[in-house]
Amino acid sequence: MSTEQFLFSAWTWNPVVLIAAGIGLAVYLFAFRAERRIGWFLLALAVFLLTLVSPINSLADGYLFSAHMLQHIVLLLIVPGLLLLSLPRSLSLSWRPRILARPLTGWIAGVGAMWFWHWPTLCNAAVTWRSVYALQTISLLVLGTLFWGQIIAPRDEERLSPPGAVLYLFSACVACSSLGIILTFSPVTVCSIYTMPVSDRLGMWETIRTGWRFTAEKDQQIGGLLMWVPMCFIYLGAIFAQIARWFGEAPAARPVTQQT
Repeated sequence: MSTEQFLFSAWTWNPVVLIAAGIGLAVYLFAFRAERRIGWFLLALAVFLLTLVSPINSLADGYLFSAHMLQHIVLLLIVPGLLLLSLPRSLSLSWRPRILARPLTGWIAGVGAMWFWHWPTLCNAAVTWRSVYALQTISLLVLGTLFWGQIIAPRDEERLSPPGAVLYLFSACVACSSLGIILTFSPVTVCSIYTMPVSDRLGMWETIRTGWRFTAEKDQQIGGLLMWVPMCFIYLGAIFAQIARWFGEAPAARPVTQQT
């Protein structure tokens, strides 16, 4: 199969994914109607669908570890962040169990998701078994929401203070970068299933290896770099946003002195 044929034919219109997206939109409209932040929700929905039905999903399904890593980053960091941004600013998350509202829980959820699902046995199982893959996808969305809830909860009072948020994000960046560095420079042992597809159902294996020149080593290196560099840019962008929030709040926090 040529690259052009692959890009047109490798869309996987998974009915479960499409139904889930439809239900999500219906629930949002029922709960908030056409709230002015619905644009964020539609963007989250579009990114979610693109990640799980486009050729990215086909490549992640046993062909390329780097595509698998791209899926993880989007499902853990991009989609949950957009979903939280879509919530009305008046909505309170105070109904959460106390343990889920703790910053340490959110940090462990966000960072632990990457480390947990890249344990070799689990990584290979997610490619081999549909049920494990479904569990992985749901867990990334839930854990990503717990992580970002500390930073972009609808109400300011339910978020970390800017200094705490900067520390929270920077330490998460360091933890995920460490895993990215390990993946970049380690032998192909993390997701060994990507060294040979379970079944070349798309007829893409030869194109990937010879046409695209993706060796197993290069594939894992690119996957590690995706976790190492772009992922940290996401954290870095959020850090700059928190610094801007910090300085934006500073004038209001200062006492007003009367001039004589």
